Amino acid sequence: MIKLEVCCDSLDSVQAAVRGGASRIELCSALTEGGLTPSIGMVREALRLSPLPIHVLIRPRGGDFLYSSAEWQAMRDDVAAMRDLGAHGVVIGGLLADGRIDVDHTAQLVAEAGLLSVTFHRALDMSSDPEAGIASLCEIGIHRLLTSGTAATALEGGARIAQWQQQFGQRIILMPGCGVNSKNVAEVIRRTGATEIHASAKQLVKSGMTFRRDDVKMGSADRDEFARYVTDEAEVLKIRSALTALA
Repeated sequence: MIKLEVCCDSLDSVQAAVRGGASRIELCSALTEGGLTPSIGMVREALRLSPLPIHVLIRPRGGDFLYSSAEWQAMRDDVAAMRDLGAHGVVIGGLLADGRIDVDHTAQLVAEAGLLSVTFHRALDMSSDPEAGIASLCEIGIHRLLTSGTAATALEGGARIAQWQQQFGQRIILMPGCGVNSKNVAEVIRRTGATEIHASAKQLVKSGMTFRRDDVKMGSADRDEFARYVTDEAEVLKIRSALTALA
């Protein structure tokens, strides 16, 4: 059975992913920023609510993946905290200024993770030499790589991911992600030969607030603060059904 990892940035989303038949949760906050590290309270409650493995994203801010020494220390502390909370895995990544994988700092996070499963996120898709980067990740013990094959979507990058499967598939799990949905997931699997897939399966949900202050903004001026993206249980079910049909 192909494993389905669903990316969730709320507890509502975690519960929807579980009901929909996900295999694993990637837990984060702020998906609109590409995902950031969730709070300890959120991780603890997700672990309580979910019977599925929880892999926690470790990313201290939005923007690029070039981190300061202070940010790398914060990530080491976060990895240790998630390990101590009982998370099943962490999702990490970082680059050097020239676009190569920051192998030394990444290796420190792997060491801090101990026995946790470790995924390297899509920083790889922003790197200057992906093949050399994957080889380095294999050497330092990364278990899994989330990637779109350096393309805009996993479907478009399918041929390259398939090439990496041939080259590195015995040493690391290649998990396609980005733009994966129930309509294209079967084709992504066919193109890549992947055994795991990553999706957010999200839908826009309107706020239940009846009292609203439209003249006050908490964030971006062009953002609707009375709507948010939440994992769509029905979409997860459709993705799971499409994957089951491939078995």
